[in-house]
Amino acid sequence: MSKEFQRYVVTRVKRAIVDYGMIADGDRVAVGLSGGKDSSVLLHILNLVRRVAPIKFSLHGIYVDPGWDMEVNVLREFCEREEVPFYYKPTNIAEVVFDIRQEKNPCALCANLRRGALNNTARDLGCNKVALGHHLDDVIETFFMSLFYTGQFRTFSPITYLSRSDVTMIRPLIYLTQEQVREMARQKNLPILENPCPVNGRTKRQEMREFVANLLTRYPELHLRFLNALKTADLRNLWPVTK
Repeated sequence: MSKEFQRYVVTRVKRAIVDYGMIADGDRVAVGLSGGKDSSVLLHILNLVRRVAPIKFSLHGIYVDPGWDMEVNVLREFCEREEVPFYYKPTNIAEVVFDIRQEKNPCALCANLRRGALNNTARDLGCNKVALGHHLDDVIETFFMSLFYTGQFRTFSPITYLSRSDVTMIRPLIYLTQEQVREMARQKNLPILENPCPVNGRTKRQEMREFVANLLTRYPELHLRFLNALKTADLRNLWPVTK
């Protein structure tokens, strides 16, 4: 692969880690694996960072199975190649969301249950950090979802302490675009499994992904502008609170 491209990608991830103090010496970092390109790239890059970082930290791959058919062995073999321990956590989340609750908009509940299972599994394994594969496009999509559906200016944070599970959630890919993540996965031939979710491609998230993709065709600097806006946000430029 292009050494320059890999160097750029790794440098951006290292920059995000340093900017927000995501990883410290002695950390045990659980990487949430989903079978998608984002989490595979996350594990691979963090492993590259670990080999050259001046601090020592360990990686642990965790796959939370919602209860549908997935080629789990592909993820297990991937972790073996990366020399990272792999943990499989079976759950009945799919049954709860689709059969018992019969959610009309299942994504929020499914994500919360999967994240809870991931965080608790990480804690039980002695991990104090949980790394998720969200990238800059996810940041932007979440912002617009919050704006359009809840009327709030908000998106997820690069680093969040979760008191209930006593772990800290980190997102080291936030300085990378979806295209950069996709290209990294392609060049390194990282495993990407088909998403078996019955509503895959028909969600509010997918609508927002298409919306942001359309914005990017008209405003190609959107990634950089948005990231800069987040870093320099000044609430004094917004309306004052009403009395």
